[in-house]
Amino acid sequence: MSLVASAVLFSLAAASNFPIQPQFTYNGIGRTFPVTLTGPRGAKKLTLRLYRLEKNETVQEVDVKGGKVDLAKALPTLWKDKRAEVLYLQLKADGKSAGPSLVLQPMVNPPVCTLDPETKNPKWTPDEDNTYAGIRCWVDQNVVLVTDFGEVEFKMRPDCAPNTVWNFLQLVQGGFYRDIIFHRIVQKHPKTGKMFVIQAGDPTGTGSGSPGYSFILEKSPLPHDFGVLGMARSTDPNTNGSQFYVALSREATQHVDGRYVTYGQLVRGKDVVLKIASVEIGPKDDRPVKPPVIKSAKLVNPKDH
Repeated sequence: MSLVASAVLFSLAAASNFPIQPQFTYNGIGRTFPVTLTGPRGAKKLTLRLYRLEKNETVQEVDVKGGKVDLAKALPTLWKDKRAEVLYLQLKADGKSAGPSLVLQPMVNPPVCTLDPETKNPKWTPDEDNTYAGIRCWVDQNVVLVTDFGEVEFKMRPDCAPNTVWNFLQLVQGGFYRDIIFHRIVQKHPKTGKMFVIQAGDPTGTGSGSPGYSFILEKSPLPHDFGVLGMARSTDPNTNGSQFYVALSREATQHVDGRYVTYGQLVRGKDVVLKIASVEIGPKDDRPVKPPVIKSAKLVNPKDH
């Protein structure tokens, strides 16, 4: 799992019929940032709201007209302030949210992650230059996993782990998660006795497969509450790829906060997760006797903010 992804094959920003339609996924600093704005029919006033997700905090609001807009001119703060944080951009029509937001991820060099030789915990060393090169953008969408037990839906949290979310969305859109089993289900954590995780994402079903590349562990502040989505890996912190897990209890998973990257939250399908977690388990490796199957995965629009 040492190969690094060299190209992005699918553009999440290129999907059509969104209220904010970016022309480009990657927008270099100091350049134009062209988008097309499409408000609901009959709307009298359109507004762009730049905001932070965690506290629903508005950074800036500007009135705009529909059609082609250069965000570099409409929101000069994007290039002026060089914020090293993920922001969201929402189109509002007559004061109400119109469709999904646009995720704005700053293009900055990520910190290098290594294992502390004493604690064996990940530690991050910031990039010396930390150069702000522009913004990568995509439409904020949820991920639905269609399993043989029903559907589960996760809200993505790029504000916590943008590169991990981007990778996951690319895999979903590219058809990676088709006929993938939950190969590991830990129903009882050895120390707490509580339900731990359900794990999937390996096409081979062995727990050793990958998408053919791996990427750096991101430092995510999202705690391991029930239904939180995390990226599975080996002992090396930089072996994140396609395997993921869903946390089943805070009591059993809180000790891995900050050690694995968390990047999504369950918003629908708690009953399905619990059914998957309750299947019969075989005698070793926490492997189900009859593994539940992810039939497919898809992107859907979340509820308006």
